[in-house]
Amino acid sequence: MSSIGIKTGDTVEVITGKDRGKRGKVISADPANERVIVEGRNLAKRHMKPRPIPGGQQMAPGGIFEQEQPLRRSNIMLVCPSCDKTTRVAKKADDAKVRVCKQCGTEIDK
Repeated sequence: MSSIGIKTGDTVEVITGKDRGKRGKVISADPANERVIVEGRNLAKRHMKPRPIPGGQQMAPGGIFEQEQPLRRSNIMLVCPSCDKTTRVAKKADDAKVRVCKQCGTEIDK
């Protein structure tokens, strides 16, 4: 994945899988492994036992928790903040650090 792709805080739309067509905010991005965690998408249930909190007498609660799992970078598309459409990202000809929407031509990073 290039350094100009998806960043933390971007709004993205899932284009494949069980959450297809749903949008969410990027919580974290891992460019080296091409993985992205999207808020409220690709949820999996985790069973946790009650366990002691280090350095205290209290116990962390147990139960069944839903947790976001990473999505592949190829399974999401960026949503342009100005035209509200899914788009691929381009970079300006004069400046390599600016992301531009391919649909409307406006800058994504302001």
